[in-house]
Amino acid sequence: MLSSLPEHFRNHGLKADVRTLLLLRKAMQRGLVRTLGDVHNVLKGIIVKEPSDMGPFVKAYYAYFLHVPIRPGQTLEDAILRSETFQKWKTEFIEEADRDIGDEELVYTFLDEVHLTSYDIKEVISGKEIWDKDDPDQEDEEHSNPSEPQERTLDKMADYSDLSLEELLDRMEKVQKQQKTRHGGGSHWIGTGGISPYGHGGAAKNGIRVGGQGGGKMARKVLGDKNYFPIDRDALLNDNNVDAALASVKGVIEESAIEKLDVRQTIKSGLKRGGLFIPELKSEKNEELKVIVLIDNGGYSMAPYVRSVQNLFRKMKTRFAHDLEVYYFHNTIYDRVFTDERRTKSITIKKLLQHSKTYRVFFIGDAAMAPYELNTSSIQSLKSIAAKFKKSVWLNPEPLRYWPHTYTLQIIKELIPMFPLTPAGIERAVQSMNSKSSEN
Repeated sequence: MLSSLPEHFRNHGLKADVRTLLLLRKAMQRGLVRTLGDVHNVLKGIIVKEPSDMGPFVKAYYAYFLHVPIRPGQTLEDAILRSETFQKWKTEFIEEADRDIGDEELVYTFLDEVHLTSYDIKEVISGKEIWDKDDPDQEDEEHSNPSEPQERTLDKMADYSDLSLEELLDRMEKVQKQQKTRHGGGSHWIGTGGISPYGHGGAAKNGIRVGGQGGGKMARKVLGDKNYFPIDRDALLNDNNVDAALASVKGVIEESAIEKLDVRQTIKSGLKRGGLFIPELKSEKNEELKVIVLIDNGGYSMAPYVRSVQNLFRKMKTRFAHDLEVYYFHNTIYDRVFTDERRTKSITIKKLLQHSKTYRVFFIGDAAMAPYELNTSSIQSLKSIAAKFKKSVWLNPEPLRYWPHTYTLQIIKELIPMFPLTPAGIERAVQSMNSKSSEN
């Protein structure tokens, strides 16, 4: 099968030859390729030399390895939904699922599985030895930065094949009773990125995957019960659940396919036709994400949330390449917003409205103020922003039970769709955004 790989990728305008195949096979011989996700990463490192190569590479990869052709002007999600590969996978997945799942979530789950990667595992250690030395009654201690992302630099894998599933489940139940916070990178707790027999994103062969994405299809059982993995999706945004919120924000990414003139192919085909040059077009898929964040950082009621919001969108910018602009205001927006946290430098609303209408806008604030502050000027500014940027939402850190008692909140909620500043609320906000057209 792989013998046709170089020609296939060349047909998509990429540089690929026998050396591409040799490098891929060398990586496989070294044990660096265990999943399709590994194949994707290795080939991307070999073939993609310029940002402009990424679109054609994605098309070539999905067509060759997954039989998912992406037609000109078609998004990746639409191509997947229409493919036989996805339909076969969906049939098997739905049979095991215990709830109704929409197409969007199914596509994301499919992509997660396709892009599962193993690690550069240099050593396999005995999970039984870790197990024997581990204390199941160990008390959970508060640690300073439980939400800091763990670097996925695992070079060891723990093999728990010598333990029965019953033993693992019994021990995990004991650990779960002690666990109070999130953990990562270890060998004891239910966490992420480690060699513990329970968790996700780590390297534990024949362990139990709990929540999230796996590390390389090594688990023998998958548990989706959130009680095993303590993240309260309805809790207000904080350091402990910012990663869960990040997963919700992930849904705002859009993919577009644009047609560009393929100069090289136009010349090549024209020469073959004896000088008859007919423009040849090629489709490139791009991830598009343009975000404006407007944060109320003026009062004591918002102080606990500003840092968490900034942390969320900082992580978002690190994880997803996109345009992100952050502005500040106090209580409500009048004729300008501020570019610095101290609110000493500003731009006018007129200038803000010059941004492309494709921007997604997140207002972050409690919407609570004296009624006189929400005057005609402010209401007009909010209306203008919502009218220009169709995909606008307001995220409110105030608990829902207090919303009916705040007069100004009720007015703003009628102007801009409002959701709680929680991972679940952010997810609903993104779904609301995605249901709207940005066309005027």
